[in-house]
Amino acid sequence: MSETTPLQIVRSDSQHPDFQTLASELTRFLAIHDGDQASFFQQFNKADSIPYVVVAYLDGRAAACGAIRPFSDTEIEVKRMYVVPEARGKGISRAVLEELEAWARELGFPNTVLETSIRLTAAFSLYQNAGYSIIPNYGPYVGVEASTCFGKAL
Repeated sequence: MSETTPLQIVRSDSQHPDFQTLASELTRFLAIHDGDQASFFQQFNKADSIPYVVVAYLDGRAAACGAIRPFSDTEIEVKRMYVVPEARGKGISRAVLEELEAWARELGFPNTVLETSIRLTAAFSLYQNAGYSIIPNYGPYVGVEASTCFGKAL
């Protein structure tokens, strides 16, 4: 992040109105991106009961979001990562991911897991540059060729 670009990150839950707006934008983006498989993935991306979400504000405007939810006793899953198109390329997704990881550590989770589409090259770069490694597909993503799963020890 540039020092001239004020970024504020707020912790909340999935009832936060700006999170709901951004999560809806993400759902629309993924519906176009995933095409025929959109309904399959949407069933795992319900955002109405996620206990831990962050919203990033750039110059006072909601620009990005992300969420975490417990996946197992030792793993928390990163969900609903999204940056509005006009705010991309400014390091906001990395800041959101770092905030989510910090929160996961505070909650006592030693590991994170996540799933992303093999076609989302920006997401691949973000996760690999943040120290995530490709892991075997887990849970509902086992056998799904369009998915890649990542994990990271915190």
